[in-house]
Amino acid sequence: MLASIVGGHRREGDESVVDLNPASPDEHLATTRLAGPEIVSEAIDAAADAFPEWRDTPSPDRGSVLRRAADLLEEREQQIARDLASEEGKTLGEALGETRRAAAIFRYYSGQTLEPDGETYPSHSPQTFLFTRREPLGVVAAITPWNFPIAIPAWKIAPAIAFGNSVVWKPAEIVPLTSTHLAAALHDASLPAAVLNLVLGRGSIVGDGLVAHERVDALSFTGSNAVGRAIQLKATAAGKKVQLELGGKNPAVVLADADLELAAEHVARGAFLSAGQKCTATSRVIVEQAVFDEFSERLAAIAKSWPVGDPLDEDTKVGPLSCEPQLETVSAYLRRAESENARILAGGNTLIDDGRRGYFVELTVLTDLPPTSAVVREEIFGPVAALLPASSYDQAVHLANDTPFGLTAALFTRDLGKALRFSRDARAGVVKINQESAGLEYQVPFGGMRESSSGTREQGKVARDFFTQWKTIYLDAPGDR
Repeated sequence: MLASIVGGHRREGDESVVDLNPASPDEHLATTRLAGPEIVSEAIDAAADAFPEWRDTPSPDRGSVLRRAADLLEEREQQIARDLASEEGKTLGEALGETRRAAAIFRYYSGQTLEPDGETYPSHSPQTFLFTRREPLGVVAAITPWNFPIAIPAWKIAPAIAFGNSVVWKPAEIVPLTSTHLAAALHDASLPAAVLNLVLGRGSIVGDGLVAHERVDALSFTGSNAVGRAIQLKATAAGKKVQLELGGKNPAVVLADADLELAAEHVARGAFLSAGQKCTATSRVIVEQAVFDEFSERLAAIAKSWPVGDPLDEDTKVGPLSCEPQLETVSAYLRRAESENARILAGGNTLIDDGRRGYFVELTVLTDLPPTSAVVREEIFGPVAALLPASSYDQAVHLANDTPFGLTAALFTRDLGKALRFSRDARAGVVKINQESAGLEYQVPFGGMRESSSGTREQGKVARDFFTQWKTIYLDAPGDR
């Protein structure tokens, strides 16, 4: 039985839900007792009470906790990865890579605790020592999604506690095992119990409680646009600092001079790995007309060849979707494409008829859809790639930018000049040349433009910008006047 951890103590709510295996929904992995409003309030109060002592803990000591937690994640990586793959659906290899990334993020931010945290300035007064420092915010609420259930929490929680904040963490309901593993690593690494409080509960209850509570100073959210914008409105009205990472409808542009074998492989990786359940996934593929047919054939061949199946099977390339509602969403978009007379080059079916009962979807390549189609414009969050022809580089860029989102964009070309132009022309927070649109390194800023973000950035050194605030100090020594 899994439960919330508040101030180091188990807190069981009244409602129980079962954690299912999306590859075999008849298999029950665990039962979770979901938190109610009173547990949310307890967690916030515990974090607020723990904050002053953690704030005053020397920064290098906070870094030592993160290093020990990273060691524990690596020691436990096989069990964590197996539980992650079982409850979320990504392959065991992907789950293991994500777990190792979480450990690497912890180590990175342990190093950041040794970096300068302020500046000195010349003063107009000869008696004044004028300096600044960055100080923690207080209680940070971290609300994280199910698609990267250990990496995304790591890149929010690690900088938050490294820079002296306390945290109330609400993960997605369908990944309680992975969430519990991450919290356990930090607590077992001697993080003071109330500095990180794990609240397992429904977003409508826990999320609302976090946004409304007066002792929460900041919220960092990754998830859907509708929920994120609602949180932003409520939280900013209450004077809280807000960080959002939202959706994407990410383009990959393939020019006529591209290495088509490379392009097809990387577009397939961006579109289909993790069953397309990434905010950075490739979902629109814009191809110059001269190579459209050849590229389409290459991508469709990959989609047909990659095995879809049990994520714990070493031969599986792509696992199931993570939950039944996601299966229903993807199925609705595929029916929409069929009703709009899309040409299906590969896939197109939501359930694979081979006796399996999980939330499996064929890897799908579509074309002959208008740029105005909802399949082309809206985030599907499934292994579906829509191909659009372009007559030139300029039209390709126009189509790439024809979206309310602006998270990532990829270009495939051998022309260095066009690569540099695209890095400027693409309206996206991350631009990748001759690489898949998904896949990020933790030491650089990550975030999007327009409807993909609140304008803030996560990861890298810039994480300090969100999780701290400037203080300016004027110091005159007595007797100097």
